[in-house]
Amino acid sequence: MTDQDTTEAEPTGTEREPTDSDAAATDGGADVDVSRRDFLKGVGAAGVAGAGASQTGLAQDFLQMTRLQVVNDPIGDYPYREWEDLYREEWDWDSKHRSTHSVNCTGSCSWEVYVKNGQVWREEQAGDYPNFDESLPDPNPRGCQKGACYTDYVNADQRIKYPMRRTGERGEGKWQRISWDEALTEIAEHVVDEVEAGRYDAISGFTPIPAMSPVSFASGSRLVNLLGGVSHSFYDWYSDLPPGQPITWGTQTDNAESADWYNADYIIAWGSNINVTRIPDAKFFLDAGYNGTKRVGIFTDYSQTAIHTDEWLSPQGGTDTALALGMAQTIVEEGLHDEQHLKEQTDMPLLVREDTGKFLRASEVPGVGEDADRPEKTFVMVDSDGNLRMAPGSLGDRDGQNDPESSIELDFDPQLSVERSVDLAEGADADSVAVRSVWDNLRDEFAEYTPEFVTEETTVGEETYQRIAREFAEADRAKIIHGKGVNDWYHNDLGNRAIQLLVTLTGNLGEQGTGLDHYVGQEKIWTFKGWQTLSFPTGSVRGVPTTLWTYFHAGILDNTDEDTAEKIRESIDKGWMPVYPEEREDGSRPDPSTMFVWRGNYFNQAKGNVAVEEELWPKLDLVVDINFRMDSTALYSDIVLPAASHYEKYDLNMTDMHSYVHPFTPAVEPLGEAKTDWQIFRDLAEKIQEVATERGVEPIDDRQFDREIDLQSIYDDYVRDWQTGEEGALAEDRAACEYILEHSEESNPEGTDEQITLDDTIDQPQRFLEAGSHWTSDIEDGEAYTPWKNYVQDKEPWPTFTGRQQYYVDHDWFLELGEELPTHKEGPANTGGSYPLSYNTPHSRWSIHSTWRDNETMLNLQRGEPTVFLNPQDAAERGIEDGDTVEVFNDLGSVEVQAKIYPSSEPGTVRHFFSWEKFQYPDRDNFNTLVPMYMKPTQLVQYPEDTGEHLYFFPNYWGPTGVNSDVRVDVRPVDQGEGDGSSESDSEGEQADLRLADGGSQPGDPAADAGGDGS
Repeated sequence: MTDQDTTEAEPTGTEREPTDSDAAATDGGADVDVSRRDFLKGVGAAGVAGAGASQTGLAQDFLQMTRLQVVNDPIGDYPYREWEDLYREEWDWDSKHRSTHSVNCTGSCSWEVYVKNGQVWREEQAGDYPNFDESLPDPNPRGCQKGACYTDYVNADQRIKYPMRRTGERGEGKWQRISWDEALTEIAEHVVDEVEAGRYDAISGFTPIPAMSPVSFASGSRLVNLLGGVSHSFYDWYSDLPPGQPITWGTQTDNAESADWYNADYIIAWGSNINVTRIPDAKFFLDAGYNGTKRVGIFTDYSQTAIHTDEWLSPQGGTDTALALGMAQTIVEEGLHDEQHLKEQTDMPLLVREDTGKFLRASEVPGVGEDADRPEKTFVMVDSDGNLRMAPGSLGDRDGQNDPESSIELDFDPQLSVERSVDLAEGADADSVAVRSVWDNLRDEFAEYTPEFVTEETTVGEETYQRIAREFAEADRAKIIHGKGVNDWYHNDLGNRAIQLLVTLTGNLGEQGTGLDHYVGQEKIWTFKGWQTLSFPTGSVRGVPTTLWTYFHAGILDNTDEDTAEKIRESIDKGWMPVYPEEREDGSRPDPSTMFVWRGNYFNQAKGNVAVEEELWPKLDLVVDINFRMDSTALYSDIVLPAASHYEKYDLNMTDMHSYVHPFTPAVEPLGEAKTDWQIFRDLAEKIQEVATERGVEPIDDRQFDREIDLQSIYDDYVRDWQTGEEGALAEDRAACEYILEHSEESNPEGTDEQITLDDTIDQPQRFLEAGSHWTSDIEDGEAYTPWKNYVQDKEPWPTFTGRQQYYVDHDWFLELGEELPTHKEGPANTGGSYPLSYNTPHSRWSIHSTWRDNETMLNLQRGEPTVFLNPQDAAERGIEDGDTVEVFNDLGSVEVQAKIYPSSEPGTVRHFFSWEKFQYPDRDNFNTLVPMYMKPTQLVQYPEDTGEHLYFFPNYWGPTGVNSDVRVDVRPVDQGEGDGSSESDSEGEQADLRLADGGSQPGDPAADAGGDGS
């Protein structure tokens, strides 16, 4: 095309005024300046791009042709108005810092925190987790909507800025601002009084989950330990602990990091609402589906995770054990079990006496246990020739519970099915005894779980659950993601054991993409030894199961059934489970007197909280809450101390959901007079030392441990590095972080120059270099962490009595209760009274326990007040419409809340989402007002009874769990007036009604394609 061609094509029309561009185009052939940032008013801008050598003529003629005008660049010249300036400047900042959130969510997400004019301006997810396996989905980014609004808390109205002393009744909300010196002096004088009087074991410290911020956890635990006080468990108290795991596997919990989900061919999400409670990790579950993994959801309701599964099974609440055993029966009946795995890795070939129900011991059989150190703790198998053989790796044939030098590897082929008599050694009560293998006893148990029984009990169709069992067994790599939904029931240990049995029967353990992953709370901390020695420097710890402690001191023991009360007393008397303060020589037992709470909300989360408030709380002379916000525990405390927020301190953060460590760093100075947890307890130690020195308090002999409690040196001991002896080395939070990393094998392994420092984590999240001895596999380059390899691949004994996965428990109490094997049982009848509706308290999308429950941003995403979720059928029968104010009640109490119609719920269930604060209810009751406290006796045992080298009390490993379900309630309208008719939808709420009264299925219901049996 030529200039002439263009000129000839110029159209005629309305004349226009010459522009500056026209002048430039005709001024001696000068180049026209039509840049990419020019804004062309109108259409046809693309025509400018091809001007080439004759750009001047093209530009001139093009502008004339289209009547377009070049105007100023709005990005550079636009005159912003004030509100637009504010929006634009939101993306500007003065400095950027790495931090995270100290909440009990298992997320452990690294965040970038932006600061402007000395204020936290916003946060965003960090995206620099190193990718250790290119075949897996990118681990970046991690975060959720709650973390994205933590800035709201930094300057929130409920932020505690100064030390305060209660002036009214507890919970009344009357406070007096006091100085730090006044607060610390008052607390210190009380503590010195208690220790000097020998009541140091009446001083309690409650704080949850160390992994989310181990320095903050250690801050108070360190002082309580030096005082001779009591450290409380939390994992069992929250009913997060799955007791079936220590029973069966001898380990608290060990899970694959969530990236390993992608390696599975088949995943069952069982009671784990991943899309709500595992938001940062849900991507691996969703991506696994794109990778061809079949995903099955087992939930009572059509949950936010169920909608993303390929199939959904909906058992009746509390019947998970029956469903799992029905699936196990199918696997065995159809010969789909892994026989070799069962022979080597489990107790299935071990012999059980028919007369006593006890394992046959090598000491009872002539010539079998001669090489064992303790033949009375060594078990017996039968080889393929019919000979009695000692089972390798039994507790009596190894050095303690954990012995990597021992082995369960077999040099013979044991029989799974055995039924015979055995001649006993001289001195026995009889010449011979009938025995059967655990395997045969288990198959007898399976005989009870006919398809008809399972379907009647669970409402899941026969064809459906059998097909799912078959598919699970036939998959190359199958995995179960286990959630808190099972743990909340009274028979949670039976449910855990039955579900675990599915991965055991199929040999889905110890390999990538297999296992049972239980994610509830950050139950396990990677940097164990550094955290442990920082938290408990004396090495002598008074630990207590919080459920039992609360039960005992809240007066519940006197109101429980006779059999349970007797077993609780027996457990305490035999020392299986400790209660503090301990009984004195004269038979008396003091009441607890002092309680420190930090990083947690004990009072709000307490099961049986009516008894806690009325019976336990009045016994406490001093309750001190260290907190950044006014939560329910703070409201019911005597002194509240202002803690630094998560963006105002140094600490570390980790989780078993991934294998990285990253830090908190102070983006801003603490608000008001707030201090970090470490600084608060350090300063309190200094004040205690000052008061004790002024009084001349002499060291006091500890009744239980070989040590003295020296209050005149307690500050010096607090800031001293007990490992190196360096004085004053741990005066600051940052030094405590470095201490943990330096003294942990995961971050500073022996025999190598590699080491993770705090500066390394600030630069970028760091993958751990090694797995410590409390993990069951190594960290391997290029592989997601997967547990149990030490036992399955390396043949180390499992840390159980038998040295194997142990499904048979021959403790007297288990035998008496008929629970030596996993079995389905109904829960306690009429707990809370004889009412028609089942009550449960699942976790919410909009908070982490009570954190964010009072956050305005989160409240705006839901209804802004406590709600209960009702099936439309149940609501209609009671004249309740969506949005009505209702009363949920039973014999224990009542709560007033808003009703929300939830079509995805099964009829007969009331859901009241967990952790609303007490002050968010009209009468300061809460979701736990309707929940009693009760314990299952099987969780109070020591096993073996004489040494407890399998089941023994250790905080957060073994102990009685709090129970939230098995509760009955009813609901009635508070006001019989009409509701507003609204039916707002949020992510916790509405799905299509997939439940018909006659049990049929609707189009789109996953059950419609699940065998056509209404499952």
